[in-house]
Amino acid sequence: MPKLLSLVICMAVLTWLMLLVASLIRARAWTPKGLMLAFGNRADLPEATPLAGRAQRTAANTLENFVLFAALALTAQLAGATGERVLLGAEVFLWARIAYIPVYLLGLPFLRTAVWAVGIVGLGMMIAGMR
Repeated sequence: MPKLLSLVICMAVLTWLMLLVASLIRARAWTPKGLMLAFGNRADLPEATPLAGRAQRTAANTLENFVLFAALALTAQLAGATGERVLLGAEVFLWARIAYIPVYLLGLPFLRTAVWAVGIVGLGMMIAGMR
């Protein structure tokens, strides 16, 4: 499998895991009642704690960024533009997203913005590498 597509799969798994973690945190799945909520239709979720709110926002942001990344990566792959700059940009993006999750969950606003910006630079590298 081409490396760029492997990175798309890694990002898809990361996105799915973040969506799952956010759901489990919101339902408080570590408690018996929360576990039942997590396995149910989530109709009576408790009010979101600050951590649950950050987890939900992290999951949404991860999903939004995955869409952008996947579009760029698949375009590059289909165009045969998978040179070093595109691959490096994709790797920078993936590692930035991996770092972004705990930084956001811990509520570190300035560092969060810096890590997010590194991911955007990675996307920019991918675009520049396709020219």
